[in-house]
Amino acid sequence: MSSNATTSTVRSRRVFYIPGYDPFHPRRYRELYRSEGAEQAQLSGYALTLTPKTTKGAYGWHVSAEIEGAQVETDVEVLVWSDIVKHSMNSSIAATYLQLMRTAWTYIASGALWRLMRLRKGPVIAALYPVVILLVQALLAALLGWIVAWGVGALSGHLPLPAPLIWIAQMLAGAGAAVALLRGFKARDNKLFVYYLMHDYAYSAVLRGQNPPELEARMQVFRAAIRAALEDNNVDEVLVVGHSSGAHIGVSVLADLLHEGLPAERPSLSFLSLGQVVPMVSFLPRATRLRRDLREMSVQGQIPWYDVTAPGDGCAFALCDPVGVTGVAPKDQRWPIVFSAAFTQTLSAARWQALKRRYFRLHFQYLCAFDHPKDYDYFRITAGPQTLGDRLQNRAHSRSRLARPVNRFRSMDPR
Repeated sequence: MSSNATTSTVRSRRVFYIPGYDPFHPRRYRELYRSEGAEQAQLSGYALTLTPKTTKGAYGWHVSAEIEGAQVETDVEVLVWSDIVKHSMNSSIAATYLQLMRTAWTYIASGALWRLMRLRKGPVIAALYPVVILLVQALLAALLGWIVAWGVGALSGHLPLPAPLIWIAQMLAGAGAAVALLRGFKARDNKLFVYYLMHDYAYSAVLRGQNPPELEARMQVFRAAIRAALEDNNVDEVLVVGHSSGAHIGVSVLADLLHEGLPAERPSLSFLSLGQVVPMVSFLPRATRLRRDLREMSVQGQIPWYDVTAPGDGCAFALCDPVGVTGVAPKDQRWPIVFSAAFTQTLSAARWQALKRRYFRLHFQYLCAFDHPKDYDYFRITAGPQTLGDRLQNRAHSRSRLARPVNRFRSMDPR
């Protein structure tokens, strides 16, 4: 239980999962853990059972596991901010196009877009995708509106109507057709994810990298929940998992915990970031708080931090050291250890073939079963008998790690 222990068997664990920009109910993560955990247990020869949560958290589940000859009890809690995400997505079509212009201007005028392209093309393409598709949709709507307006004009030419009335009828019919098509595109966004991604990038860009006040307030709630778990004498490890945008939230929450001071006697505290997109925020001009927190987390000695991505995930900055590429790494940097989940090696050929073009599904593969897991096994890490630091203590950076500073903006908030 003591934070000073070098190696100890974990019998009881608390996991705090921070989702990315996701408007869905957290039960989605419970069902994903249930189905993928059962598959991984069958593939790897261990036992994993889910039951209702036993803690006071807003939403979670309990895991009983027998892994590597040990019985481990784990409580998983989802740190929910999906309500904030839903609210930020509650925009009209016109407001979304205004977001597009503001977001594009923020990334282009600041120079962040060109620097991000020097890292990995995949997440930049993912960021440009909603911009391009929304513009295409607008052009198609305009074309349809013009065709309908022309058709109304042609038909009206055979009627004894005054020219101003014909012109009004053309404008109304054309505009109505264009709006109807745009609404049709938006109604089918569950297939295209265009509006979803646009709202995602706009949320980070609206304050040019500064956290919106409602997110800052929620992060303090997260910090309090983690601190309460650290004060539980019956827990051996508290593990924070940040996925996608949840990774940079986790960095700041843990940096705040370090700043206020951790309990002297406490469980091991660990941090696992998965599929991170930190540079999308840290490269923006006003992301001074995040850059400070990245630097502080990179040198501290109390929280082991491992960052897992994969080149096969086109939505993440694969193997990009979020501290190094942001340009805030000190000479004595210790964290994170950056390594690959190596999808092409850890998934069977058949599974990889089925998934390799399902880009959004691959972004969640870190939370799923692997046919041939190597160093990274989400369920051993979250429900097994070793702390994250013990399990991965011999793990070095992947050779393809990118750590060269690329970011233009390196100013940091003072403590």
